[in-house]
Amino acid sequence: MRSGNLQPRQDALEQGLIGLERGLEGAAVGVVDLPTEFRLGPLQQPDQPFRFLWGQLGYPTTPEAIVERLRLLAARGNQQVFVSLVDDEVVGWAQVGQTLTLEAGEQAELVGLVVDEGHRGRGLGGALVAEAEAWALRQGLALLRVRCNVHREATHRFYARLGFGEVKRQVVFRKRLAETPP
Repeated sequence: MRSGNLQPRQDALEQGLIGLERGLEGAAVGVVDLPTEFRLGPLQQPDQPFRFLWGQLGYPTTPEAIVERLRLLAARGNQQVFVSLVDDEVVGWAQVGQTLTLEAGEQAELVGLVVDEGHRGRGLGGALVAEAEAWALRQGLALLRVRCNVHREATHRFYARLGFGEVKRQVVFRKRLAETPP
């Protein structure tokens, strides 16, 4: 199902895979080969399709916030976003990044993955994870980590089928330090 069709960074920019006209220079975006009913192509307007998918994960946001986050990710250079398209609409995306911590060293983390509810069960999620794995290996990273809400049991089974093993369960705390980010 996956042929490893990852386009080089400059080629992806030239094809407009991620909002070049919006000033997201340096964005790293790859594409994956998908089952025949799915088509891959340029992502002309990343804000609306991405907003829709984030809402399915339970993280509502605005198009402006998404465009800004994509710009910031592109500037960091240690992140990759993969998308799958149907009729020029994003039906799935994965974000993978490189992390460095004192306790674990360098590793890759699958920061986000979502496939539209109407397109699940067709191999898209697995293809996107495979591209994230390939990206991590190209970065010289031997470990890919993913965090998943303890209540998403179907997602736990999905990752287990892909060879991920559960390491621990944890509670996440957060504290708001300001009304809006500085």
